[in-house]
Amino acid sequence: MTTHILAVDQGTSSSKAVLLDAAGQVIARASASLAQSHPGPGLVEQDALALLDSVRTAVAGCLADVDPRSVAGVALSTQRESAVLWDARTGTPLAPVVSWQDRRGGSRAARIERDGMGEEVRRRTGLPLDPMFSALKMAALLDEHDPRRVRGRAGQLRLGTVEAFLLDTFTGTPVTEIGNASRTQLLDLGTGGWDEELLELFDVPRAALGEVVASDGAFGEIRGLAPLPDGTPVLAVLGDSHAALFAHAGWRQGTVKATYGTGSSIMTVAGSAEPANGMCTTIAWSMGQATFAHEANIRSTGRTVTWLADLLKTSPEQILARAADADAGDVTLVPAFGGIGAPWWDAGAVPVLAGFDLSTGPEQLARAALESVAHQVDDVLTQLPGVRRIVADGGLSRSDTLMQLQADLSGIEVARTLDHELSAVGAARMAGLRLGLWTTAELEKHTADALHVCAPIWDEERRRAAVTRWRRCVEAARSLGTRGK
Repeated sequence: MTTHILAVDQGTSSSKAVLLDAAGQVIARASASLAQSHPGPGLVEQDALALLDSVRTAVAGCLADVDPRSVAGVALSTQRESAVLWDARTGTPLAPVVSWQDRRGGSRAARIERDGMGEEVRRRTGLPLDPMFSALKMAALLDEHDPRRVRGRAGQLRLGTVEAFLLDTFTGTPVTEIGNASRTQLLDLGTGGWDEELLELFDVPRAALGEVVASDGAFGEIRGLAPLPDGTPVLAVLGDSHAALFAHAGWRQGTVKATYGTGSSIMTVAGSAEPANGMCTTIAWSMGQATFAHEANIRSTGRTVTWLADLLKTSPEQILARAADADAGDVTLVPAFGGIGAPWWDAGAVPVLAGFDLSTGPEQLARAALESVAHQVDDVLTQLPGVRRIVADGGLSRSDTLMQLQADLSGIEVARTLDHELSAVGAARMAGLRLGLWTTAELEKHTADALHVCAPIWDEERRRAAVTRWRRCVEAARSLGTRGK
């Protein structure tokens, strides 16, 4: 019987399942959409049961025409900093999933910063103190459902990121993968384990968290995920951005991965946990030993496009089509919805739209929205020395206009993957390594064969003028936010 690997990518807007054969080719795929809700300012949630149902639907659809007994193992890639609270005995979620986009931890973050602990948090975890990361969300969930932490300390509650919730649900194994754990601000990068002082600082009981395991570690066996047979092993688990980096063979020097999704993750492998200017340090994956990465998180890239589409009562596809043929002129949009991320990390920044007049129309706004994506990525790239190539993935990377614009603004070659389910494929490739289906050298060759390359064509004067205009507007977004405090 042919050997297959099933990879599930549980993302912000959907759950996807892809099936790879022993040659690493995708032979089947399916997806199920997943909604978000916004119950208040800065609050972003998802229904935890709907999330599980989306995984079940995607898996069933992907395996509809395949003998599920041919699946040798399962791989997972998941959205990362989102937090889930569930009953340890029954597995029942006790609250909605608190999205990585959610800002409810801001007041606690400010209090920790005032107490002088912000820099210590960054030193231990590699991450700036920011509500995007999971610890503040976990504390907020406990404040609502276990304010005295009685059930949490007794081990009656489980807290975790999405992969921990999926593993507990579908294998019964209370573990969390180390790369996802490194995004919580509760993991010490030096030890690779939960940090007792950070747990106390964020008021998250250790008993509520799963054991930290390697990315190819012991995750247990599938149960209750039809039509997969019970007992199918889970072989690899990665955060979605980490999985995309792995799929790009991102362990090669000078390679920077840019994922253009709802937000964007810019990531490159690092030789150590030492910090880089304006960047987070994280654990990309662990297979025997930890591989570190520098990463920048941009909050609103694809979300900027969908926001504008909603505002103009059109579709994201139409926004991209209008942007392709337009000239923004001096119109500049800084989409600091909920602040601005790397490399500025200014939670107080506010959105800015500048350079428009009575002649400005939807086409110019569409182009400005798309340019904001490329500019935010370029802001990060300027902090990274020795970048030889940007490897791009994610939904927005399908835009030829954006990929060429990124190459022009950054003055660096952009190579877009032809594999659109790259996070799922990356997790599957790690699983295939574990099964001995391919080698790292073979993965590098396959990556090179699956790229479309854009070379920069702008001259330096044009590039510098565009960057200067953008940076002025970023400074305006930051200073206006400061004045409004």
